Amino acid sequence: MSFHGLIAAGFGGQGVMLFGQIISLAAMIDGKHTTWIPSYGPEMRGGTANCTVVVSDEYIASPVLDEPNEVVAFNIPSMIKFEKTLKEGGYLLLNSSVIDRKPERKDINIIKVPANEIAEELGNLKVLNMVMLGAYIKATKCVSLQAIEKALEEKLYGKKSKLLEINKKAIKAGMRETVK
Repeated sequence: MSFHGLIAAGFGGQGVMLFGQIISLAAMIDGKHTTWIPSYGPEMRGGTANCTVVVSDEYIASPVLDEPNEVVAFNIPSMIKFEKTLKEGGYLLLNSSVIDRKPERKDINIIKVPANEIAEELGNLKVLNMVMLGAYIKATKCVSLQAIEKALEEKLYGKKSKLLEINKKAIKAGMRETVK
C-alpha cells in the first residue's frame, strides 16, 4: 500500500496552496484517494500558510495528520514548526535558498533544494513552489509526472495558461535537485 501524508508550509504568497492542490489533483488523475486541507495564518501575504495533503491507494479514514511522512518547508518558521512532527524515516524537503540552518533531527531524510535560485535562473521567482514540487515527486514518487503536468494544465487555464511552460520547466529543474 502506498500512503503519503504531507504538510507543505511557508509564507503566504510562496505558492504553498497551489503546491498542495496540484499534488492532490494529480493523485486523483492517477486514480488514488486524496485529501487537501488548507490552513492560513490571519494575514494574507507574508503570513504563514500550510496545507495537509494525504495520498493513498486505499480509502482515507481521516485527513488529519499528527505525524506526517513528509514535510516540505518553504521557510525557517515552517521547518521549526513541522520538523518535530515528522515520522521517523520521513522526508524533510527544505528550500535551502532561505533556510540557512540545519534541522535538529538525525532520524529523517533531508533534501535541500535551492528553489529561489533555480526559479530566478528560469526567470520567474514565483515558480519556486514548482521547483519544490519537482523535488518532492522525485523523492517520494507520490504521483506520476504525467499526472502532475495534467493537473497543472487543469489549474492554469485561460490567461494563466501562458505560465504552463515555465511551471513545467520548474518542476523538471526541481526533479534534478533531489540531493541529500
